[in-house]
Amino acid sequence: MAARYRVPFVDPREHYRRIKSEVDAAVSDTLTAGDLVLRRQLTDFEGRLAEYVGTKYAVGVASGYDALHLSLRALGVGPGDEVITVGHTFVATVSAIVHVGASPILVDVREDYNMDVDALARTITEKTRAIIPVHLNGRVCAMDQLQAVARQHRLAIVEDAAQALGARFRGMMAGSLGSAGCFSFYPFKALGGLGDGGAVTTDDPVLARTVTLLRFNGEDRRTGEFHAHGYTALLDNVNAAVLNLKLRYLPRWIEHRRALATRYQAALSRVGDLCLPHFDGTTQVDSFQNYVIRTSRREALRDYLFREGIETLVHWPKPMWEHKGLGLDDPRLPETERVCREVLSLPMNAELTLEQVEIVSVSIREFFAHS
Repeated sequence: MAARYRVPFVDPREHYRRIKSEVDAAVSDTLTAGDLVLRRQLTDFEGRLAEYVGTKYAVGVASGYDALHLSLRALGVGPGDEVITVGHTFVATVSAIVHVGASPILVDVREDYNMDVDALARTITEKTRAIIPVHLNGRVCAMDQLQAVARQHRLAIVEDAAQALGARFRGMMAGSLGSAGCFSFYPFKALGGLGDGGAVTTDDPVLARTVTLLRFNGEDRRTGEFHAHGYTALLDNVNAAVLNLKLRYLPRWIEHRRALATRYQAALSRVGDLCLPHFDGTTQVDSFQNYVIRTSRREALRDYLFREGIETLVHWPKPMWEHKGLGLDDPRLPETERVCREVLSLPMNAELTLEQVEIVSVSIREFFAHS
């Protein structure tokens, strides 16, 4: 796919090429040792991930969805409960709520695409058990406000940090600010694996142990005792070995993303009706998993960039409740609806060069200058 574009959205072949020898060695060492399931590579990665995020525990699972699902299960969320999350998120956030038997309650987002905490506070009922804030695009929610609401109503916070590994709020990492933090290692994330993967981070030893049991059929592998009807949702050792290697590179990759974002901002400020993802305040340090712009001319701009050989993505072109197969009621969230019409994600990855950012920026300026 990358060869089709002058500037691809991501470039997995170049990503692999740059660290090929190390990735190959990690895979070879794991396979040579026969370490395929629940071996040292997984526990090593879990320890280093917990240290990086700043929590006591990290538990590797098969996907970001599994991280959310098993966290809710471990917290005892189930039928008759309500869980509040945002309408502007990937459907897996809501599916995790549905699959534990709870009711998803969707609220709107603010201009930074994260949860409107005022809307959250108005939505809480006696059935509410948990909140899932989604740290979208590498920006942490307003967690001080959200934590205050959660404390007042004694609600658990499950952070959907699938897009926010390495992002900070008041010096604390995403994934360390709630009862549980949930991460995805889908290949195109800032820390991407060989296939899908995920993790739960927490300071709660009971939650960590429960997720550890649930991810492998409810079995305590040390004793052979089954403690619950669990799932097959384990992060495999080969994937863990590669993720552990890549975690060493993650801080510099994030700094590169931030430098790219700064270049985009300098090149695109005051161009047309563009809204850029640079927001006021000093509490958040964004990791820029995505660089998302907004314009009322989204479709025309995207078509133009495609013709110029620039790959972009739209997350997501219509609200999830408009997908009839999901069976969701229309929550009437006007900002979410506007976001779906206007947002466009520009190329953003660790392999992207400043020269490529300039190609994208020049094309965008030309679009607005001649249309």
